[in-house]
Amino acid sequence: MYQKVLLAADGSDHARRASGHAVKLLKNVPDGHLDVIYIIDKDQSKSDVLHYGNKEIIQMKRREQLEDLENDLKEAGISYEVHIEHGEPGPTIVSFANDGAYDCLVIGSRGLNQLQTMVLGSVSHKVVKRVHCPVLVVK
Repeated sequence: MYQKVLLAADGSDHARRASGHAVKLLKNVPDGHLDVIYIIDKDQSKSDVLHYGNKEIIQMKRREQLEDLENDLKEAGISYEVHIEHGEPGPTIVSFANDGAYDCLVIGSRGLNQLQTMVLGSVSHKVVKRVHCPVLVVK
């Protein structure tokens, strides 16, 4: 039974399905906890600044992408914390997961990046190869 789970979230359909599996893993675990990691890469950061300009609006828009997920977690009664990190998604998730000593990492097979839709998401592939805990990749 997993008690400490990390969920990689980016607002994509695959990430939404992954969140459903993370909820199932922790649903009946009394002391279970879910950490949600949302990565902002430099291209997304630049795009957000050009599009919105205002730092507060940018932060609000990023949190909006996680709103449905947070509502699902609250409804399921799962203890969770959201971590918004800056960096390259694959290595940042790996570093965060390995530093956190998680029982399991849950990640969607593909994210929002258009290039990643061509193959098994390069982020999920990098994560599976380098993270120390078991990984559940959700299609």
